[in-house]
Amino acid sequence: MQTLLPFHTFHLPAFAQAVVPVQNVEQLLTEFRHTQEAQQPLLFLGQGSNLLFIEDFAGTVLINQMKGVAYRQDDHYHYLHISGGESWHELVKWTLTQDIAGLENLALIPGCVGSAPIQNIGAYGMEFEQACEFVEVLSLNSGEIFRLSRDECQFGYRESIFKHQYKNGYVIISVGLKLPKQWEPILSYGSLINLDPKTVTPRQIFEEVCAIRSQKLPNPDEWGNAGSFFKNPVIDSAKFLQLQTAYPQLPYYLQSNGSVKIPAGWLIDQCQLKGFQVGGAAVHTQQALVLINKGNATGEDVVALAKKVRHSVREKFDIDIHPEVRFIGKFGEIDSEVATR
Repeated sequence: MQTLLPFHTFHLPAFAQAVVPVQNVEQLLTEFRHTQEAQQPLLFLGQGSNLLFIEDFAGTVLINQMKGVAYRQDDHYHYLHISGGESWHELVKWTLTQDIAGLENLALIPGCVGSAPIQNIGAYGMEFEQACEFVEVLSLNSGEIFRLSRDECQFGYRESIFKHQYKNGYVIISVGLKLPKQWEPILSYGSLINLDPKTVTPRQIFEEVCAIRSQKLPNPDEWGNAGSFFKNPVIDSAKFLQLQTAYPQLPYYLQSNGSVKIPAGWLIDQCQLKGFQVGGAAVHTQQALVLINKGNATGEDVVALAKKVRHSVREKFDIDIHPEVRFIGKFGEIDSEVATR
């Protein structure tokens, strides 16, 4: 058994039969065949920044260390082809050093590039899909590599085809990004609205986003966590008007289809849950959307805390908030909805 403590940002005590770093597709397929022959489950990890180990894993964990960035351009666009093991935040930083704008709103999001399409990561008014040209996928069973266009990825809010049709037996090995040279700043979210769209630079947006995230989100090396634990709920306009009448200070974000997104952190905060603790797991005192490991938490502690938070929000607001974090059990991913219902 090998410890998984260094390989996930919640830093919970969990073990796997084996932990193997992989640098290329050939090695990945070889390790997959070994697990098939041994009849062991397989888990493919990047930086482990969006998952929770509920218990020890009964198989092999492969750590994505496939690296490489290819760049080309034409008159109108920058094109990037990035291997899945690259750090997402380091990629964002690199683009700015190359005078390539368009990813700055997604600064300081933890995790690898290969994980970005799964969740359709997003922050401060932008989502991954807006920059995506294609996603390159490996079928573990056939060894075939194929590309899915942005439309074929079926992106939604923290949603993609990689949570469904291509969830099992497939691995994202690289992504293609397409960024327009005619850059337009996205300043619709949070304190970014205070920046002047006529004079703001990509670097200024990057620095503002980093400052906000650093202030709100705890460092995983200090308090183990997986970032935002819950998705922001999206409700219909009738429900929103009802809530707004009862809570005039309710923050909200209008969606293009007429629905309204409500910050889950605000809902949790209104339930007086900041600092609430179950075992070694607690709601972060600065950002209620984050559940933290105070040093001796177990996966069961975090699940019990998440269940308490969901129940409290549902009881107070009649709104169901859903976990964003992936739950990993003995044989692989389990349904976080069922676990925290």
